[in-house]
Amino acid sequence: MDAAGAADTLLSGACVLFTLGMFSTGLSDLKHMRMTRRVDNVQFLPFLTTDVNNLSWLSYGTLKGDGTLIVVNAVGAALQTLYISAYVHYCPRKHAVLLQTAALFGVLLLGFGYFWLLVPNTEARLQQLGLFCSVFTISMYLSPLADLAKVIQTKSTQRLSFSLTIATLLTSASWTLYGFRLRDPYIMPPL
Repeated sequence: MDAAGAADTLLSGACVLFTLGMFSTGLSDLKHMRMTRRVDNVQFLPFLTTDVNNLSWLSYGTLKGDGTLIVVNAVGAALQTLYISAYVHYCPRKHAVLLQTAALFGVLLLGFGYFWLLVPNTEARLQQLGLFCSVFTISMYLSPLADLAKVIQTKSTQRLSFSLTIATLLTSASWTLYGFRLRDPYIMPPL
């Protein structure tokens, strides 16, 4: 294997390792839910939005034929679906949670219908789907900034997960490098 091929393999492996590490930070929430049989202090929306994000990037990776994107997002979607299922199981207000889930997955299905049925050109579909995935991921990563205001206001980092913060930093850096390596403008900024 030449040096460029080895670098690509190493970078791809870093993306997989760091991203799966980031997704596995939800295992502590899963453990908490199972032990307490409650969803206290567990936020539902990040699981749901991450699952939709994974399914969108899985579609992009499949269309592009990128094994790294496919593996990471298939595993990520499976983990997020597990977290969602546990949350729904232990949540006392199932109706509201199921309504949010149905609404977001309805939007996802409408998006898939648009991309797969109304955009027949594969290259145009790849570009539009990539742009959608990038914008959705960036907005998803910006949402925790609301917690940052609370951190500054209370002068307490109790609301921040240190492991998730580090995992997100490493994941974002590795995907940015991967996007540069592939010259893919949709992977560079967000993942």
